[in-house]
Amino acid sequence: MGDNGSNGTTTEVDYDALSETLAEIAAKSQQVVADFLDREQSAHHLDLEDAAQIGRHFQEMGARLMADPARLVQAQMAFWSDYARLMQNLTLRMWGVETDPLVETPKGDRRFQHEEWEANPLFDFLKQSYLLASDYVHDVVKDVEGLDAQTKKKVDFYTRAFIDAMSPSNFVATNPEVLQKTVETGGQNLLQGLNNLLDDLSRGKGRLDIKMTDYDAFDVGRDLAVTPGKVIFQNDLIQLIQYKAATTEVHRRPLLLVPAWINKYYIMDLSPEKSMVKWLTEQGHTVFIISWKNPDEGLADKRFEDYMLEGPLAAMDVINAITKTDEINLVGYCLGGTLSAATLAYLAAKGDARVRAATFLTCMLDFEHPGELEVFIDDAQIDLLERRMGEKGYLEGRHMSTAFNMLRANDLIWSFFVNNYLKGDEPFPFDLLYWNSDSTNMPAKMHSFYLRNMYQRNLLKEPGGITLAGEPIDLGRIEIPAYFMSAKEDHIAPWKSTLRGPSLLSGPTRYVLGGSGHIAGVINPPAKNKYGYWTNTRKTVDQDEWLAGAERHDGSWWNDWAVWLAEHGGEKVAARKVGLGKYKALEDAPGSYVKEGVLYNGEGGVD
Repeated sequence: MGDNGSNGTTTEVDYDALSETLAEIAAKSQQVVADFLDREQSAHHLDLEDAAQIGRHFQEMGARLMADPARLVQAQMAFWSDYARLMQNLTLRMWGVETDPLVETPKGDRRFQHEEWEANPLFDFLKQSYLLASDYVHDVVKDVEGLDAQTKKKVDFYTRAFIDAMSPSNFVATNPEVLQKTVETGGQNLLQGLNNLLDDLSRGKGRLDIKMTDYDAFDVGRDLAVTPGKVIFQNDLIQLIQYKAATTEVHRRPLLLVPAWINKYYIMDLSPEKSMVKWLTEQGHTVFIISWKNPDEGLADKRFEDYMLEGPLAAMDVINAITKTDEINLVGYCLGGTLSAATLAYLAAKGDARVRAATFLTCMLDFEHPGELEVFIDDAQIDLLERRMGEKGYLEGRHMSTAFNMLRANDLIWSFFVNNYLKGDEPFPFDLLYWNSDSTNMPAKMHSFYLRNMYQRNLLKEPGGITLAGEPIDLGRIEIPAYFMSAKEDHIAPWKSTLRGPSLLSGPTRYVLGGSGHIAGVINPPAKNKYGYWTNTRKTVDQDEWLAGAERHDGSWWNDWAVWLAEHGGEKVAARKVGLGKYKALEDAPGSYVKEGVLYNGEGGVD
C-alpha cells in the first residue's frame, strides 16, 4: 500500500504484475544491448563523424560569439533582468497575488496544456523560465555575425533541437501530468514506459524507433488502401494499380497518379473517408496509381532516369493500351511531382504529346529555397550519406523519417517520448501516423543524383541542366495546362519554393494555396470542410505579392481542383473495365509491393 500524497487515499501495488513487468524488462534489456552492440560495430564511425560535423559548426559559432563580448554581456544582462522579474512574480504568487505572465506560451504549443502549468506557481515558474531561456539562447545564436549562411542555418536548427529536448515537459520531476500519474499508479507508468522504450529499441535493433501509433489498429488492404482495384502491371520498380470505376461514365482522359517513392503510395488512398483515389473515381475519372517498389541492395544501381523510364513512362504505355486512348492526365505528389515534371520535359524533347494536363501537389521544381531540409544538404552531409548508402546499396527509410520528424520535433518526437515513456501510455491509433511510420528505402545512385542535382545544385530549373536517358531536360518546353497546389504550413516543400514552379513552365498554370501542412493540407476531403484555400490568377514568385492579391475560399481545395480536372478530362465515355488484353489483373489492390518494409517483414518493425 502507498499513500498517493494528494487526497489521503492509497494506491495498491500489484506485486505479481510488478514482478512480471520487471522480468519482461530484464529479458528485453539483454536483447536490446546485443542489438545495440551489433549495430555499433558497423555504424558507430558514421554516427561519430556526423556528430563531429555538428560540433565543428558550434565551435565556429562560439569563436564568432566571443569576438563580440560586449554584445554577449548586453544579452546576458537583459536575460538576468527578465529572470529577476520572473522571480519576483513567483514570490508574489506564493503570497497569493496574481500576476500577468512575463512570457506567454506560444500559440499552438501543446507541451504546456495541462492546467497545472498555469495553476501551480512552481510549474508556471518552470515553464516561463524555460521559455525565457529558450528565447535568450535562440536570439543570441541566430544573431551571431560572421558565419556563412549554411553554418548559420545549421547552428540555428540544432540549437532549436537542443532547446526542444530540454523542455521541462520532457522530464518526470518537472512535468505535473507525469508526476500526477506516477502517484496515481504507484510508479507503474514509469515501468510500463521503460517497457515501451525497450520495445522501440528492439524494433529499431538498438536504435530508437519511437512508436507513433497503434500498429495493430491498421492493416493495408483492410483499413487503408481499400478502394477496389487490381494490379495490372509490374516491373522492377513499380506495380501499376487500376481502380474500378465508381460511375457509369468517365472522362475520356485517364488519370495517372505518381506518388513520392520516399513513402508508400497509400497516402493517396487512406481510409475511405480520406481517400483521394476514391474521391477521384467518384468524380468520374479512370484512375491509375503507381505503387513503388521498396528497394533493397538488388536495386542499388537504379538511377533517377530509371525511375522515370520504369515508372511514369512504363505506366503510360500500359494505360494507353488499356484505355485505348493516346491521351492522359498526370498527377504528381511531392517527389512524384518533381519526377513528373522531368518526365514531361523528356516527352516534350521526344515530341510525345500524350499528356494533356498535369497537377503538381506540394512539389518543388526550383530548389533555391528548400526550407529547413537545407540543413541536411551540403557536400559534407551528402558525402557522409553516400558512404552510409554505400554500405548496403540503399538509404534506409528510417534515416529520412528521422530527418523529417526533426523538423517538427515537439509534435513528432517529444510528444511521443512523454506519452510512451513517461506516462507509459500507448499511442493513439491514427492512420496518417501509421503511414508516416511505413517508410521506404532509396537506391544509392538514384538518391545521390536527386540530392546533388536537385537540392544542392538546383539544376532542374536550368534548361539542359540535367540529362535523362540521353535527353537534356528543359521545363520551359512543357506547354500543357498545369495545376499547382501547395500548403501554407508545409515544412518539406515550402510554398516560397513551390510558387516558383509555374514560372518555369510555358503553358497556362493555376496555383492554389491550401491550409495546414505537407500531408494534412493535401489530404483534405471536402466533407471535412477544413482549412480553406487561396487562389490568385497572377503569376508571381513573390509570396507577399501573391497572398495580398489572393482570394480566400472556405472548405477544401479539392472543390477547386474538381472543376479544373473536369475541364481538362475530355468528354464522357462509358466506364472502363479493369485490365485489358495482356494487362489482366495480377492481384487485388493494394498489391504486394506496398507490403514490403519494416512494418511487414520484421526488419525492425511489426510482423
